[in-house]
Amino acid sequence: MDRKTFLKSILGVSALLTNELHYDTGRITDLIQSTAKPTKGSMIGFKTDPIEKVRIGIIGLGNRGRGLLEMLQYNIENQTAEVLALSDLRPEKVSRAKEKLSQWQKSEPQLYHGAEDEWKNLVRQDNIDLVLVTTPWEYHAPMSIFSMENGKHVASEVPIACSLSECWEIIETAERTKKHCIMLENCCYNGEELWILNMVQQGVFGDITHAEGAYLHDLRALLIDEKYYENQWRVKHHETRDGNLYTTHGLGPIATYLNLGRGDTMKYLTSMSSRELCLSETASEKGSPYTQIKCGDMNNTLIKTEKGKTILLQFDVHTGRPYSRINKVVGTNAVHDGYPSRLYIEDRENLAFWGHKWLSDEDYKSYRSKYEHPLIQKLKEISKSFKQGHGGMDFVMMWRLITCLNKGLPLDLNVYDGIYWTAITPLSELSVASNSIPVPVPDFMNGLWKQEGPLEIMREI
Repeated sequence: MDRKTFLKSILGVSALLTNELHYDTGRITDLIQSTAKPTKGSMIGFKTDPIEKVRIGIIGLGNRGRGLLEMLQYNIENQTAEVLALSDLRPEKVSRAKEKLSQWQKSEPQLYHGAEDEWKNLVRQDNIDLVLVTTPWEYHAPMSIFSMENGKHVASEVPIACSLSECWEIIETAERTKKHCIMLENCCYNGEELWILNMVQQGVFGDITHAEGAYLHDLRALLIDEKYYENQWRVKHHETRDGNLYTTHGLGPIATYLNLGRGDTMKYLTSMSSRELCLSETASEKGSPYTQIKCGDMNNTLIKTEKGKTILLQFDVHTGRPYSRINKVVGTNAVHDGYPSRLYIEDRENLAFWGHKWLSDEDYKSYRSKYEHPLIQKLKEISKSFKQGHGGMDFVMMWRLITCLNKGLPLDLNVYDGIYWTAITPLSELSVASNSIPVPVPDFMNGLWKQEGPLEIMREI
């Protein structure tokens, strides 16, 4: 990929592009600003009239689409949701999803498959309230935008966009059409992350200074397996791109800890990738054609917020290692480290032991019990009878989404959350390609982030 094509792919515009990418912050800032679209209005606290039964269409019925379909069983059986349409390129995937759905839903959904634009007919179906987008990454933004333009609320899988221009277009469309458009970041609903968030909200950590998150997940077998990702779409991103290609699992929970978009925001970042070895070597050993990989094995992206807090994000799906999202929170009164989960509480009365020991298992369990998030407490018994998905967080996420729509409440995550967390990917690519210079994070909220506000996910419903 030449420089001009590279810039167009991550910026999403053709203006101001040259064949050279100058290592100059001013030049990079101009390129980033050239993507901005005029926006007006606000989706903060946005809500619609209650929808007694949320009527759903699902686009994409691969691994993720089928998984989210199963998460809807509780709501379907309790008459708070109904799946009216299913779409995928592959007719066999649509048939399997229909068969699964028939186990708990009496009505039959409309089926769309075959042609590449059949999904548009699903979106045009006039009796659908919510479209779930669970397709390969590059289709998320155009499908979300088309759905809003056709009067539908949207919940998209991560990431919600691939370029900065798409990020702006999603915001402009959501504000103009007044439709929900959220990103389904399920890690925000995991028990550990919600527990930490509750402690943050209760003041246990004091004032947070730093946080770390990651997506460290050995995906080599899946990336080179022609049966897992349709047409092996995911590894193709690694062939042509270098940066943090999967930011949201680590960043989403951190953004809630720091109340980003509700009194603070990300100001700038710098990103650096290591050389690539592990994925290409594995591909060569297994006879896979994907041996020319651009994305480095490890990417480190360091972000600073307007209030001076720092965030370290790591990304590595090439290296053989145990799974980790790190989930580190550093505050003036406490520190948490994840994988395995450990908690340190400052003992100001016993100076000799400052900073030397994690809490004992007994004390850790006491904090875990005392500060368990009310949402987890509420759904603990309900969720036991239903398929969980990713340790339970998928069920919690989908229950919360449908329930907010049922009651006409603002959703836990708004369009700006998904856009900010997604935009770090193209911004990290710009920084990596420019000798890791600082890159500004656009103000997608036009200053609205300065308004202090409560976290919707802390609200009891």
